[in-house]
Amino acid sequence: MINNYWKSKRVFITGATGIVGSWLTEVLVESGAYMVALVHDWDPQSELIRTGIINQLHVVNGALEDYATLERAINEHEVDTVFHLGAQPIVTVANRSPLLTFESNIHGSYNLLEACRIHKKLVKRVVVASSDKAYGESDMLPYTEDMPPLGRHPYDVSKSCTDLLAQAYWHTYQLPVGIARCGNIYGGADLNWSRIVPGTIRSIIENKAPIIRSDGTFVRDYIYVKDAVQGYVDLAQALDHPEICGEAFNFSSESHVSVIEIVNTIRRLMDREDLKPVILNEAQAEIKDQYLSSAKAQKLLGWKARYTLEEGLRKTIKWYKEFFSEIRGVRI
Repeated sequence: MINNYWKSKRVFITGATGIVGSWLTEVLVESGAYMVALVHDWDPQSELIRTGIINQLHVVNGALEDYATLERAINEHEVDTVFHLGAQPIVTVANRSPLLTFESNIHGSYNLLEACRIHKKLVKRVVVASSDKAYGESDMLPYTEDMPPLGRHPYDVSKSCTDLLAQAYWHTYQLPVGIARCGNIYGGADLNWSRIVPGTIRSIIENKAPIIRSDGTFVRDYIYVKDAVQGYVDLAQALDHPEICGEAFNFSSESHVSVIEIVNTIRRLMDREDLKPVILNEAQAEIKDQYLSSAKAQKLLGWKARYTLEEGLRKTIKWYKEFFSEIRGVRI
């Protein structure tokens, strides 16, 4: 997956304990990178901690809202590459507490970008994690990168702002930044059980009916975590070329399906079609349909998703079965 490019690179990653961060960190550690991770809360069930990978990292404890911590991490560790994945990632949490989300996702992003600007002689590439939510609601789908960020709801607005901040730091200060926009990333190590894929798998493992918050018809773009990680890596490497800097890239398997379809696929793959989903129809302030075109990433980065939705779900189900088997008796 990764070549010798990353050997001895000095990488700072935020959001390392999340789904993408844990997979990306493991890959970069194996490639020989010097890894520095910002860790806010200690979650013993995080893949990074549970597997012991965290013992191979230089850990900086702190929050994105603390500029001094970010600046110190970049300066003292002489960081040349930044992956900014840290954020408050849950739409329902953002709707309940927008201030928390704005502080983490917006304030945290401009803190990090400013710390990178101050140390631009060190920092050669910055990848900022965005989302399809940054585009907001549109009658024209799939989303393409020439469409403006027009978020309307709290989480979506936080991602639109992050995109614009990243672009501002390129256009004004020539900070070598690239923006990665993905849809719903799924795979092992996602412990946010309110998300449809891990939540459904856990329910079935526990012999419970899956819960669907919406009416089940919302359409989303799903991408397997290993494909997303490869997209982040490809984008970071491409930032050595000035024509890539300041650009946003969609990463998509282009396999958009409705919520009820993905739940039914998981039920079928787990041979539990007898467990009928409970449809709450409670979702509010969420976009109805979202999916992406990844033509730009394919053309300019040579990136293409390697896993079909069913292949990715099979690997994900296997991961969670092993996970729950290992932690049986541990409350999560």
